[in-house]
Amino acid sequence: MITPHMAYESYAQFLEALEQAGELIRISKPIATELEITELADREMKKPDGGQALLIEQPTVNGQVSPHPLAINTMGSAKRMAMGLGAESVDTVAAELGSLIQAKPPTGLRETVSLLGKALTLRHAKPKRAKTGPCKEVIHCFDAPPPRTEPWPGAPNILEVGRAVLSTPRPGEDTEPYPTLLDLPILKCWPLDGGRFITLPCVVTRDPDTGNRNLGMYRMQVYDDSSAGMHWQMQKVAARHGRRYYDTGERMPVAVFLGGDPVYPFCATAPMPDGLDEFLLAGYLRRKSVEMVQCETSDLEVPANADIVIEGYIDPAEPLRDEGPFGDHTGYYTLPEPYPVFHITAITHRKQAVYPATIVGIPPMEDFYMGSASVKLFLPVFRMTFPEIVDIALPAEGVFHNLVFVSIKKTYPMQAYKIMNGLWGMGQMMFTKYIVVVDDFVDVHNTSEVLFHICADTDPKRDALFSRGPADVLDHATAEIAIGTKLGIDATRKLRGEGHTRNWPPLIKMDDAIKCKVDEIFEKGR
Repeated sequence: MITPHMAYESYAQFLEALEQAGELIRISKPIATELEITELADREMKKPDGGQALLIEQPTVNGQVSPHPLAINTMGSAKRMAMGLGAESVDTVAAELGSLIQAKPPTGLRETVSLLGKALTLRHAKPKRAKTGPCKEVIHCFDAPPPRTEPWPGAPNILEVGRAVLSTPRPGEDTEPYPTLLDLPILKCWPLDGGRFITLPCVVTRDPDTGNRNLGMYRMQVYDDSSAGMHWQMQKVAARHGRRYYDTGERMPVAVFLGGDPVYPFCATAPMPDGLDEFLLAGYLRRKSVEMVQCETSDLEVPANADIVIEGYIDPAEPLRDEGPFGDHTGYYTLPEPYPVFHITAITHRKQAVYPATIVGIPPMEDFYMGSASVKLFLPVFRMTFPEIVDIALPAEGVFHNLVFVSIKKTYPMQAYKIMNGLWGMGQMMFTKYIVVVDDFVDVHNTSEVLFHICADTDPKRDALFSRGPADVLDHATAEIAIGTKLGIDATRKLRGEGHTRNWPPLIKMDDAIKCKVDEIFEKGR
């Protein structure tokens, strides 16, 4: 039995814990990775509280059963998200992190980042180096082709692609059939998708100037058995790393891993301050340092307990290639755009590897629970800079970050605008299209209550703030890609000095004494 605050040593161990908790359904029938698994998972995600996790024991690829089972919706509920973090609840983890970093109030953003880094290292959080690990049980290295100078040809039909040129096995190397991307149960999620997409890849890159490591999550479209599109958006840290390699013309090493401890994909999507290693957060959450092993074909490191590792590179000499369409978390398809091509140099994996996947689309989906957990965990960090913040919520309808509700303890005029501008300047919050600020007594997790206060406590002309800034490249509604307009709404009670010259009326509320008396009357009548 997995107990709270216990690090998972494998993805299979996490799935076992879910099953013991009644949170997982095994499906033994063959289910196609082409659309069928998406339909099954979407129905489950739309159930109250996120349904259950699914373990597809026989996923099929082009009609053939994959050697690897597929798990999906494993963090698609509040309970499973907490179990993934090895905790009773996300709130307990957030409270503990908050108590560590609030010991000394910071004087600015730089000090906030410094304090967070110190807090994460307090409890065996620094990654450790290991010689080998379960992710090396099967090792296969591809022969790397020479750098390309010609444009890449059109996407080949996945059914017509041959297997990759393979290197000679090393002495003692596993003799199982050589794995390629075509052996993995990679989903074609939606009917108009441009192909199959790896949807939960943990992508490791390194800044060539500072040596700082980054763990991110960027979808990957499979082009053939040994190459894929790398959809890192221009504002992402990995894209910044990539630009430095494009400046120098050197090949950029990239490592992608799947599975292992479920904290890894969470940390890959968490809004960590730039420059802090996501594996520090992973070690902190799992209460045990992450053991890292060096890749076979580069000096990058990946978790030793990962299920599948895909090593490779991006060649700056190679033209970008169209990636997409893809049915995205916006609820719409993102249309094809040029992105770098990731070439595979090695695949290693556990002998009993499980392939983790997710889907995105019209909410609510699994990513809603991951996003909500991130907000709860980093709320203490926001409060270090903005102590008046009481709570933050990302409603499912906002598809992760389009809509943010913030409650504050308001003490002076225009304070709501300070919060709007401040949040738009913090990391991934720059993508937020709508920020609604309400008073501290409003439950931001109750969308109906927030909407009431938007309608009751605002004058549209006075209480709306339009701003311009970076936009999510996935947002099809902006006039230009990655550039958009933002709207802030001050739905707090207005103070003198905020353009409201009348007295603000009290909110209707019954006396507590009357409530208690009525409760007693009905209790006696039972």
